[in-house]
Amino acid sequence: MAAATLYPEEERLGGGARTAFNLYMITGVVVFVTMMIVGLTMRMAQARWLELAPNVFYQLLSLHGAGMVGTAALVTTAVMWFFLRKYVHLHLWAFVANYVLFMLGVACIILAITFGGYGALWTFLYPLPVQSMGMWTPGASALFLFGYLLIGVGSLLFYLDAAAAIIKVHGNLGRALGLQWLLGGTIDPQHPKAVVASTMVIISNSLGIIAGAVVLVMSLVNIFFPDVALDPLFVKTLTYWFGHQYINAAIYMAAIAIYELLPRYTGKPYPISRPFLWSWAVSTVFVIIVFPHHLLMDFAQPRWMAVTGQVVSWTAGFPVFLVTAYGALANLHRSGIRWTMPSRLLILGLFGWAAGIVPAIVDGTIRNNLVVHNTQWVPGHFHFYLLIGVLPMVLAVLYHVIGSRAERAPAPPNSGADRLSFPLYLVGGLIFTFAFLDAGRLSVARRMAEHWDAWIFTDQMGSVGALLVVLAMLYFTVRVTLGLLGGASPGGPGAGAADAAR
Repeated sequence: MAAATLYPEEERLGGGARTAFNLYMITGVVVFVTMMIVGLTMRMAQARWLELAPNVFYQLLSLHGAGMVGTAALVTTAVMWFFLRKYVHLHLWAFVANYVLFMLGVACIILAITFGGYGALWTFLYPLPVQSMGMWTPGASALFLFGYLLIGVGSLLFYLDAAAAIIKVHGNLGRALGLQWLLGGTIDPQHPKAVVASTMVIISNSLGIIAGAVVLVMSLVNIFFPDVALDPLFVKTLTYWFGHQYINAAIYMAAIAIYELLPRYTGKPYPISRPFLWSWAVSTVFVIIVFPHHLLMDFAQPRWMAVTGQVVSWTAGFPVFLVTAYGALANLHRSGIRWTMPSRLLILGLFGWAAGIVPAIVDGTIRNNLVVHNTQWVPGHFHFYLLIGVLPMVLAVLYHVIGSRAERAPAPPNSGADRLSFPLYLVGGLIFTFAFLDAGRLSVARRMAEHWDAWIFTDQMGSVGALLVVLAMLYFTVRVTLGLLGGASPGGPGAGAADAAR
């Protein structure tokens, strides 16, 4: 596909595929803006601008964490599907099944929190879910965990279908990653970057989801059979193995948009290279073994795990990011790119990914982790990744799709309202995330409903930033929803029939 082909025919959606993609993305942006409002409510409560009972705060915190992490995975799965389906034959039933199971899981989580009063946060660390001191019932914990299990099963179904499709075309997952070209040989210039990135995600996140399923089933058994005691450290290890890989997969699935879309907006080719293949191969291993950096303060953990978490934390974030950033900057150089909404959002996403790495590396260093481990530095760095990194990449894809569906003279969206919402989102996001990071520098405790007087200023600044982000995201949500629902059916009846048959 030529770099200048902005809207290739094989990318157009019709029939059931179009409906499924719309459901994923409209659900995603609506849930995102809803969870942002929940987050704003909590920040304003910490700033003492709102009154919020502590038990309600922790219920909202549980809803916000689970909602944001799950939705990030949902929409980036749609990004991966949107591009990967051009190169391998994906079954529409698996894509739809993932969505249905996700929605059923969300229903369980919402019921557990709103009616059951569950407030043990999205990490569900044992034994808190079953030792609630009367704040919620074991049944509420079970329903919350079962919701997670449904979401995990849906993701695994999609990954298995994608893995089978990739293997059918490339022979095995190793060849799809390009391992045969790491040490020599002529690289196939047509080997899709989307296949390489998707294969890495499938391998790493499937292992994480299986670990999550194991710990969820163990926790459910403990809820119904309390005599079956669990090892808290083992449960925590599996939980963070699952959690770390699950949210990292969202970043890597979103990054596919840079490889696929950026060369179309610059008009320059973005060739595959040996460093590119090496970076994704190395990161496949690193993302699987880096999770012990979440356990650096667990002194009972085997020393080799702490060493692994420390050493790999210094290197895991760099291979894929550096090769992507270098490739993107080389692609931008003297390209004469026209700065429309998709191209702006792609570069913002790349910046958010880059900047988010820095506080993550700081936190992943033991001497620093001793100080910032349980402070607001942690939500600072992962909000940087998600809010300024992942979400703009997803929005770039959505704006691109909206442009392709224009009834007359398809072109990238770039209205005055679009251009105004972009800096509003960026400025709000920076204020919001730096308020968290500064609070972490000041040792403001993480996950506390009520704050001391000395902590209020960063809460207030964070609330201001969150309000700006919410305003911009409300616009994006309306813009994207109307764009997806209002575009003309592309490709005619043939395209719809072809997509429906997948």
